Amino acid sequence: MADNEQKVLDALKDAGKPLRPGDIAEVTGLESKEVSKIIKTLKDTGAVCSPKRCYYAPSE
Repeated sequence: MADNEQKVLDALKDAGKPLRPGDIAEVTGLESKEVSKIIKTLKDTGAVCSPKRCYYAPSE
């Protein structure tokens, strides 16, 4: 897993609640576009789920 992917995953785990990509970008210091790409990758691998539209959380 790439460093930035781990950063996004850690931010989601630390938050303890679903976050929007913009919130994740703020916490990690990454660009919003980059966060969106990473979320798509993590969703494809099953590491992240979307409990409600536009919000993301780590998969259990």
